[in-house]
Amino acid sequence: MATRRISSLLSRSLSASSASASASLLLSQGRNHSRGRSIYHFSTAAVLEEPITPPVQIAYTQHLIDGKFVDSASGKKFPTCDPRTGEEIAHVAEGDAEDINRAVSAARKAFDEGPWPKMSAYERSRVLLRFADLVEKHSHDLAALETWDNGKPYEQALKAEVPMLARLFHYYAGWADKIHGLTVPADGNYHVQTLHEPIGVAGQIIPWNFPLLMFAWKVGPALACGNTIVLKSAEQTPLTALYAANLFHEAGLPPGVLNVVSGYGPTAGAALASHMDVDKLAFTGSTDTGKIVLELAAKSNLKPVTLELGGKSPFIVCEDANIDNAVELAHFALFFNQGQCCCAGSRTYVHERVYDEFIQKAKARALKRVVGDPFKSGVEQGPQIDSKQFQKILRYIKSGIESNATLECGGERLGSKGYFIQPTVFSDVKDDMLIAQDEIFGPVQSILKFKNLEDVIKRANATRYGLAAGVFTKSLDTANTLTRALRAGTVWVNCFDVFDAAIPFGGYKMSGIGREKGIYSLNNYLQVKAVITPLKNPAWL
Repeated sequence: MATRRISSLLSRSLSASSASASASLLLSQGRNHSRGRSIYHFSTAAVLEEPITPPVQIAYTQHLIDGKFVDSASGKKFPTCDPRTGEEIAHVAEGDAEDINRAVSAARKAFDEGPWPKMSAYERSRVLLRFADLVEKHSHDLAALETWDNGKPYEQALKAEVPMLARLFHYYAGWADKIHGLTVPADGNYHVQTLHEPIGVAGQIIPWNFPLLMFAWKVGPALACGNTIVLKSAEQTPLTALYAANLFHEAGLPPGVLNVVSGYGPTAGAALASHMDVDKLAFTGSTDTGKIVLELAAKSNLKPVTLELGGKSPFIVCEDANIDNAVELAHFALFFNQGQCCCAGSRTYVHERVYDEFIQKAKARALKRVVGDPFKSGVEQGPQIDSKQFQKILRYIKSGIESNATLECGGERLGSKGYFIQPTVFSDVKDDMLIAQDEIFGPVQSILKFKNLEDVIKRANATRYGLAAGVFTKSLDTANTLTRALRAGTVWVNCFDVFDAAIPFGGYKMSGIGREKGIYSLNNYLQVKAVITPLKNPAWL
């Protein structure tokens, strides 16, 4: 597959023609299904059918430590489950502190004594490129495992996320031999240079909503800089990290450079965050867990920490917007990946002059959303990740109803098994409601009304989060005003979820510390050393 720009597959930017074309494609699937007092038409035929057998075999369920697949030190295993049914897929090695110790020891030895940090940057880049080629070769298996373990649509995994995985490693392979220090002029007869050195053993903890992409965001820059890694995958989705790590060894990565341990946060995750021989920690997950990770890192060896945490991103629809286009983009911004996206546009602010029209069209779009078996062609929305998340979302929906927000559609589960939830739209939402304040992480769209730019800027910024924001307007002046006023790490204008390998991503406030992707991510995995030597009788300074 050509390494073209994959971000267009993962993003949405709509003109009038593309909006109607996308709508006709996305809305043409499924049959009607009635619910409750009113007739709510959800395209849910795929929910009612028997689950499709995934086209992949599970090959790796053990930890990968020092280049070998091994059982847990305790011999324990835990189940990973199919969100479509709640049934077990496989039993995976359950790591704890001893497994983390073994993995860190392997990573330390690989860094201190192994060939990886001493290898030329060009040779390291070739390993990354070979891995990217193997990702493309095994794209169908990776996509099938991701869908089976996570519940996201197979077409999304295959056509967007796996190509982006390969693209990210091509990108970081290109950086490997372009990392260098500076020669610095100084007062006096001294030669001063800076060295950019690998930081050492990097501990990395990735989430369950985008397992493969988060693997790339963490592993890519760390390896490009010459570090070694201990990665803990999310207990809900351990399968693709193990598969991808095996491909790395096929590509020629030396043993011990990349170690993958499966397990739970309070045991394996806590052991990694507090380990005294880990030099750097990177975590993606909830803000509450991020606080714990940061505390453990500080109380151990004060290791530097990169955090990519939660969000409650505003999506602002201005009065000059083309409403059909705005509705489609706002729908995508919220419902993409079952709403399980940290930067989801989960507070939809709509100008009061176009609010009523927007509500009716947003409701109609949600009612036509295709929900079902994610392996079925044309399905837009699969199940939520697990029972815990499923129940959490339903509690937030109940809270919205009890807070007197208007439930326009949805609000209930779909089917009798698995973790499917109806696409849900609330109108008349107020800023003090829980559904407007908390990160729901599900298919629940909250639509709020605003009067003017001053009003919406103040309200959009009145949150503990600051990960992302969306702006939909025809006015360049309005766009410029909002992009500079919004306290968020990313602002998308007339587009959303544009994730290119070179675009940095991270948050303000309690949405995190640091940036991932792009050139900025390299700084997370480098130490800067100043070297000063005297000069005798220099010809120049």
